[in-house]
Amino acid sequence: MDIQAKIHQKFTEMYGEDGAVFASAGRINLIGEHTDYNGGYVFPGAIDKGIVAEIKLNGTDRVNLYSVDYDARSSFGLEESDKPAEAWACYVFGVCRETIKRGGKVAGFDAAFAGDVPLGAGLSSSAALESCFAFAINELNGNGIDKFELARIGQSTEHNYCGVKCGIMDQFASCFGKAGCLIRLNCKTLEYKYFPFDPAAHGYRLVLVDSCVKHELASSAYNKRRLSCENAAAAIRKNHPEVETLSDSKRLWLEEVRGEIPEEDFLRAEYVIGELQRVLDVCDALERDDFETAGEMMYQTHFGMSKLYEVSCEELDFLNKLARKMDVTGSRVMGGGFGGCTINLVKEELYQPFIDAAKSQFEARFGHAPKIYDVVISDGARRIA
Repeated sequence: MDIQAKIHQKFTEMYGEDGAVFASAGRINLIGEHTDYNGGYVFPGAIDKGIVAEIKLNGTDRVNLYSVDYDARSSFGLEESDKPAEAWACYVFGVCRETIKRGGKVAGFDAAFAGDVPLGAGLSSSAALESCFAFAINELNGNGIDKFELARIGQSTEHNYCGVKCGIMDQFASCFGKAGCLIRLNCKTLEYKYFPFDPAAHGYRLVLVDSCVKHELASSAYNKRRLSCENAAAAIRKNHPEVETLSDSKRLWLEEVRGEIPEEDFLRAEYVIGELQRVLDVCDALERDDFETAGEMMYQTHFGMSKLYEVSCEELDFLNKLARKMDVTGSRVMGGGFGGCTINLVKEELYQPFIDAAKSQFEARFGHAPKIYDVVISDGARRIA
C-alpha cells in the first residue's frame, strides 16, 4: 500500500470522510554547506521523499492530528497556551501559531500524515512537515500568503516552538522545489535562480550513503564554528567596513588579518570563503552540463569540511575516500557534519559496484552496513488531491 492510500485509510477510519491531500518534500543540498548563516549561497533541491497529509476543516477551534508513522494522536487548541506535549505535534502547532501571528486565519482541522523521508539522514523531514502544513493551512483558509512567507513560517516554527535556530534553506527548498531543478539561493537577499539538473539524462545518478551515525558534539560544535566565522568577519570589517558577513569578504582580506585572529577562526573562514566560490563554480559547470567539474568541487568541499571546518568524522571520511578510489564523479559529506550522509554523483555504470563496495567495506570496518537512498529532484509543497 502506498503512503497516500495508507493515510487515506486511517483518515476515513478516524474522521469518517475524505479530506484534501497535500505533500511537501525533503531536500538535498548539492553544495554550499555552512554558507547560509554566513550570508552566502546554497544550492538545494527538493527530493522525491517527503511528507503527505490528508486534512479537512472540522468547524471547531481545535486541531486533531494523527501521525501514521508514530501511531500517535494529538489534539490542541490554537492559543499560545495550547502548545501540545508531543514534540512531533509542536511542528504543526507552531505553523498554526506563526500563520496567526502574520494575520492569517486558521480554522480547526482534522489531519493524518506520514512520511518517507529517512529520519536523521539530514534530509530535513521537519521542514517537509512544516511546509506541507503551512501550504495546506494557507490554501484551506484562503489566506493568500506567498511562498516566501510560507518558508519563513516554517523557519519561525523551528525558532519559536522547536528550539532550533536554523537558516532558511530547508524550508525554502521544501516550498520552492521544482522537479528537475536545483535552486541557487542567496541567503542574505533571498534572491534565487533555478538551474536545470537532470543527472539521469547525462548518465549519472545521485545517491546518498547514510553512515547511520550521529556524533553527539554536533550542536555545540555548530555554535562554536558559527562564532569563529563571526569573529573572522569582525576582524576583516575593521579594514573593510562593508563586510557584514564572510560572504562579503575576499580571500585576500582574510589573509590580512591572519595574525590577529586565532588559527582556528582563520581555518573556519578560509573554508567558508572557498565554499562560497565553489557554489558559483558548480552552477557555471552545470550550465555547461559539466558534471566532472561539479563533482570535483564536491570533493573539494569534503576536504574543506574535514580539514578546515573539521565537521566530518571517521565514517564519512572513509566513505569519501572509497568514492574517490572507485572513480565516483563527486562525493562529500552533506549537512552539518559529525555523521549522517555522503551525497554522491555516480556514473550509471559505476553505481552498483560503488554501492556494493560501500556496503561491504563500511560494514567490515564499522560493524554495520550504511543505508542507501537514491534521490530524484522533485516538486516542493503542493496539493495532490
